[in-house]
Amino acid sequence: MAVYSALSSSNEDALTYAIVAALILAVFFGGWRLLERKRPTRVLGAIVVVALGAYFAARTGSAAAFFWPRVLLNVLSALAFVIGNFVRWPLLGVIVGPIMGTGMRWRRDPVLVRAYSRGSWLWVLLNLVRAAILLPLIANDALWGLAASGAFFYILVIGTILGSWFIMKRAIPADHPGLRHPVRDPKSRDE
Repeated sequence: MAVYSALSSSNEDALTYAIVAALILAVFFGGWRLLERKRPTRVLGAIVVVALGAYFAARTGSAAAFFWPRVLLNVLSALAFVIGNFVRWPLLGVIVGPIMGTGMRWRRDPVLVRAYSRGSWLWVLLNLVRAAILLPLIANDALWGLAASGAFFYILVIGTILGSWFIMKRAIPADHPGLRHPVRDPKSRDE
């Protein structure tokens, strides 16, 4: 965006230069992340998102269209959290369980399944709010708003983490040992 903003008033090829710069930077930082031994799938995913954004921008001739993949990812993330809740595999548990050291053992505890499910609804809301914020910014070519949205979204994520933690803690009864100590449901067929 900085390349586009710097060149747009004086150069009709500003969008092309900005797209090339974004792709070069994505590959450079992707290579750097691989040297740091980060997950190749995450690195490739990030490069694909930048490439898709570059495609949308090039295809439409709008620098703001670069942000369409972020809208799509947020909508798909919201949908994934909803589906996870409906099939009783809340994604928040899939993410937090291994972090808490319980792996997927929380799946055998109906109290924790319910707690993770309730907390996951806040993540659905987060993703829909982010998509809703991006849509008018893209439609109005509000490039600085789109650039600033990333920092604002980090604040929303911090609020969502705290809010989902609060929701989960309230969903767990006082006599339950907590997130780190799943209680096996005697009716569970899992091992």
